[in-house]
Amino acid sequence: MPKTDSYAQWALEPYCIGMKLRTLRTQKRLTLSRLAAETGLSTALLSKLETDRMIPTLPTLATISRVYGVGMSYFFSEPSRHTLSITRKAHLLGKGRGAESTKVIPLNPATARARLSALMVEFAPGVNASAMEGLPDGSGLVFVLEGRLQLQAGGMQEVLEEGDCAWMESEMALSWSALGKHRCRVLAVAHGTERSSAGAERNSE
Repeated sequence: MPKTDSYAQWALEPYCIGMKLRTLRTQKRLTLSRLAAETGLSTALLSKLETDRMIPTLPTLATISRVYGVGMSYFFSEPSRHTLSITRKAHLLGKGRGAESTKVIPLNPATARARLSALMVEFAPGVNASAMEGLPDGSGLVFVLEGRLQLQAGGMQEVLEEGDCAWMESEMALSWSALGKHRCRVLAVAHGTERSSAGAERNSE
């Protein structure tokens, strides 16, 4: 492959042109054959463009854009945000066991721009935890991965079994605890909020 092609592919990679082409075709519910008929381009060429095996020329991209009804800026707009955070299973299992009554493991970086706050929370049997210890406060979703989770809010009491999910929007004080003799592990997702200092300290140790 010529060095110029290699450099061009490297320079265009952040724009994900192939993926955008494939997404547009899927949204329009067009087959490659139908798109080929609409544009006058071959199916082989269109396939190579969608899989990033070929760099589209500007005239080719303009032809496809007319069929999809989008401007050229759709393909070359700069991404305003891209964050990827991976938490491996070994980390979750290693951090999630111990003598602590409640384990709070952040699954995404605590940044000011974070739209969601995802947490893995484990409770020891018979220990109550409030929303201040890392669970969604006010609104959020809780999915029980392991064990049984008891929720108390005012005079209401609910028990969530493994595989159950709860969505809440509430101004009442919430209390959670593992029911039975075994630990309970949950996935909690809430709107981006500051995590409790207590939870941060536990996981920095």
